Amino acid sequence: MKISIVLATALFYASVAEAFKTKTPPLSTKWTKEAAEADVPWPSYPRPQLQRQDWVNLNGVWEFQNSTKGALTDMPFGKTLSDEIKVPYCMESGLSGVMKHYDYSVYKKSFTVPSDWKDQSVLVNFQAVDNEATVFVNGKKVGYNKGGYNRFQVDITDALKNGKNELMVHVFDPTDSNGNNPPLGKQRSQPSHIFYTPCSGIWQSVFLEPVPKQYISRLDVLTDMHGNMNVTAISNKATAAQVVMVEVLDKHNKTLISKAGHANKSFMIKVPGVKTWSPDQPNLYNYKVTMGKDVVNSYTGFRTISRGVVDGVERPLLNGEFIFQFGTLDQGFWPDGIHSPPTEEAMIYDIQFLKKLGFNMLRKHIKVEPDLFYAAADRLGIMLWQDMPAMVEYKAPTDDQQAEFERELATMIDNHKSFTSIVTWIIYNEGWGQLPSGPETYLTPRVKSQDPSRLVNSVTGWNDHGAGDFHDNHHYSIPQCGSPFYSIASTPYDKKRIGVQGEFGGIGQNTSAAHLWPVAEAVNSINQTYEITENNDAYNYRTLQVLEQLREQVERYSCSGAVYTQTTDVEGEVNGLLTYDRKVIRTDVPKWQKMIKDIYKAAKSRA
Repeated sequence: MKISIVLATALFYASVAEAFKTKTPPLSTKWTKEAAEADVPWPSYPRPQLQRQDWVNLNGVWEFQNSTKGALTDMPFGKTLSDEIKVPYCMESGLSGVMKHYDYSVYKKSFTVPSDWKDQSVLVNFQAVDNEATVFVNGKKVGYNKGGYNRFQVDITDALKNGKNELMVHVFDPTDSNGNNPPLGKQRSQPSHIFYTPCSGIWQSVFLEPVPKQYISRLDVLTDMHGNMNVTAISNKATAAQVVMVEVLDKHNKTLISKAGHANKSFMIKVPGVKTWSPDQPNLYNYKVTMGKDVVNSYTGFRTISRGVVDGVERPLLNGEFIFQFGTLDQGFWPDGIHSPPTEEAMIYDIQFLKKLGFNMLRKHIKVEPDLFYAAADRLGIMLWQDMPAMVEYKAPTDDQQAEFERELATMIDNHKSFTSIVTWIIYNEGWGQLPSGPETYLTPRVKSQDPSRLVNSVTGWNDHGAGDFHDNHHYSIPQCGSPFYSIASTPYDKKRIGVQGEFGGIGQNTSAAHLWPVAEAVNSINQTYEITENNDAYNYRTLQVLEQLREQVERYSCSGAVYTQTTDVEGEVNGLLTYDRKVIRTDVPKWQKMIKDIYKAAKSRA
């Protein structure tokens, strides 16, 4: 029997298309189906503050298999791997198609370099791989990275060949098992209640791009409300004499000002007549940077973050004005993608929901998001408190583990300090991984030196040694914010610093099983929630009571900001404003909107 070439080709591609299937996660969102059906998930350019015109997205189905430590010296080059995985979803997620954890694993992707990239260098960019990644191209080791939350790039030019190339990544991620203690946030190998399913392997976008021999690897841009723009174009390939030209554009893409500097040296640009950035008016400006043959596009906003005494009270200031910073504890976990949001739209939905309620801030809780999250916060206008992902809470880190924490802290700040919306860095959460000696006392000035444009919350909750710009209390359910009363787990309000409530609320509602994470360990720990309400009416009655107490403390005492727990449910936690699947809104939206306005009004009366 003969089959036509067209039919044979169609049958071949049909079989390939059917070879990979995502798995059904324990709980789905309204974006799960779209993500599962996408051939190339997360299609947007992944690095919004350093964009090049030419690039190839490597997201999609990769070959994959379980591995061992010894595989590093015996990689399966040129062989077909036993399984498949969809990038950029971590292996434990349903969307990945694996839904298992492996301490060691191997990823493989074939690619062809576009012919018009000839005579240029080629970079492969990984936005995040948890936790250690060793990168090979055509059997040659080309790079290594440690740290599950930081982006990195590898120059693969010398390993390339004509035609098809083989990219292979060996991953090691033990989470917290066998004495390992990396910065890992809420991930645990044995999830329960406030600790969740781990996220291992490639969990953010991977892409290729061509660059000239001398290229810009990072842009550091710090701004203020007066139009000052401090620019550093970082390049490990450029000479000290290499000229860098920056051109700032208006909303019509016309040049406002241009100025030349040199690579790896900061220089100042004074942009005339700027409109400042704030949550109410998130004004942003595009700019273009040229270094030799390398041209990149970026954006920034102009604002000043500082602190000062207002009516006898230490306050955080945005553009010289005290604005009460009110937001939610934002975990950034998803039932279908775990660390990886199913789609960019889904990720943005959470921010839009918080803005709709009236929040002007969120605390990104011991997790680092894709760069597109921070770009959305810049664009939509919401201030961010950015946590450093914590080490395990009950283990004192070894000297090597502490050194790695400090290295990754510095890397996180370098990778994110150009995002306008970030107003505060948080070093430690509730003493997790914090040595009794108080390392924040030397880490705080180090962070301030690395980024003098922001405030530092050295310790949010517990183990406060007086460092940083904030005195930050945690208390459930009711707040104790800049007040003359406090719990024995905290310390008396320090009037020399800004008084904030880093966590409060946490009131839960046990919804129907259709919206719960149906895993026994999670369901069995629901009763550990601070307070459970039986129905939606009771939930809104209790939460609005708690918010009213916050309003009173803002009006009476020295409360300058607060973080309500939390944006969404996560696995065994049912105290979200939204359920984990984002399908049920617990809050009575009009009543919450009015209460949040009243809190801002109380703060304004003190300003």
